[in-house]
Amino acid sequence: MSVVEFRLPDVGEGIHEAEIVKWLVQEGERVQEFDPMVEVQTDKALVELPAPTSGYIGEILATPGTIAKVGDVLVRIETQKVSTGLAAKAVGAVSGWAAEDSLSVVASAGHGTSAIRPKATPGVRHYARALGVPLEAVEGTGPAGRITKQDVERYHHTRKSAERIVPEDGGDSLLWAAVKRSEGPASAPKSRLRKDDDRQDTEVTHTPIRVPFRGIRRATAEHVKRSAFTAPHVTAFDECDATELVRLRTRWNALLEAEGKRVSYLPFLIKATVSALKAFPFFNARLDESAQEIELLPEYHIGIAVDSSEGLFVPVIRNADQLTVKDIADEITRLTEGVRQRTLSQDELRGSTFTITNMGPIGGLFATPILNYPEVGILAVHQIQRKPVARDEQVVIRDVLSLSLSFDHRVIDGATSVRFLNHLKHLIENPESLMLELR
Repeated sequence: MSVVEFRLPDVGEGIHEAEIVKWLVQEGERVQEFDPMVEVQTDKALVELPAPTSGYIGEILATPGTIAKVGDVLVRIETQKVSTGLAAKAVGAVSGWAAEDSLSVVASAGHGTSAIRPKATPGVRHYARALGVPLEAVEGTGPAGRITKQDVERYHHTRKSAERIVPEDGGDSLLWAAVKRSEGPASAPKSRLRKDDDRQDTEVTHTPIRVPFRGIRRATAEHVKRSAFTAPHVTAFDECDATELVRLRTRWNALLEAEGKRVSYLPFLIKATVSALKAFPFFNARLDESAQEIELLPEYHIGIAVDSSEGLFVPVIRNADQLTVKDIADEITRLTEGVRQRTLSQDELRGSTFTITNMGPIGGLFATPILNYPEVGILAVHQIQRKPVARDEQVVIRDVLSLSLSFDHRVIDGATSVRFLNHLKHLIENPESLMLELR
């Protein structure tokens, strides 16, 4: 029998580590080469890693929530399955003890009775000890009754549920008694009632809710931390009169009504941003510090920040300069739905040259968006609000759009950022002028 150690591979884009999200196989299970085996979360996307060979899953070394570095061993795969009974006899003949993975009878300490030793790998035993789970109480669902990490997790969650519903005195519940023994005397009571001089005082200890810092939230945190501590951020703010854009969108939607479609403001703002990127190419660039060069990029791949229940994703609209406003609207719909359903590929979530975050549907006036590193610029567009403004010495009500532009001050100067915003404002205030630039 040979054992293959599966290590975390380099999944590209300079990724050095990934979080183990979920195992799609269990210890002892048969897998075929290229079968999906484990889901890992990088700072770019959720990735399924396939089995490198056919065989049986041995010991899973990286539990869900673990942060593994490229090259770390995640799991061992046995190319042939070994009979646990034969293995137990072979080991027992040499050492007098049964193998770790076999059923064995051991003497109870201080007693002459015998007990069944639970079947589990060293990794599972270590995991159970960390959670305070007695393996003797866990029912194994693996091959030949072997206890898996999933079995330990299931028992742990069941026990936690019992803690919430069982009275503090424990009653006659054997499960509650087992829980109290595993926790030991250090557990603090949640409440205490004390009667003193016919008065009843209640002392309540409030425990904070602890949410695991993992998955998309952790990946996003690592990404923005790298950006914030690498590129010196500066943010420029401005407002523009979007009244004509509002009217233009109304006319567009009247035409699209026959197709059962509507277009938001974002597709137009993307086209206007591409025009500004062409006029000020240093916003569509990368800083190559090793070569001490600024690379001006020829493609215009626009990232759009999409909020989801699991965190923030940035799918990419590729070659936005070659698409019509309607094409961009269709692509936004497709990518947004892909984020919600988690069906986008890794390629659809990377490679942007400039990012736009649309806060209009939520509200807010201004923000200081953090760069989608290694990009050097990011634009936040906010809610269009009806406001009084001065026009020809008269106060009139107009539709006003707020803009927040963050940029890498190593590459872009403040004056350039103002000119960029002025170009963008002109197109928003005079949307028909953008038609002259369309191909």
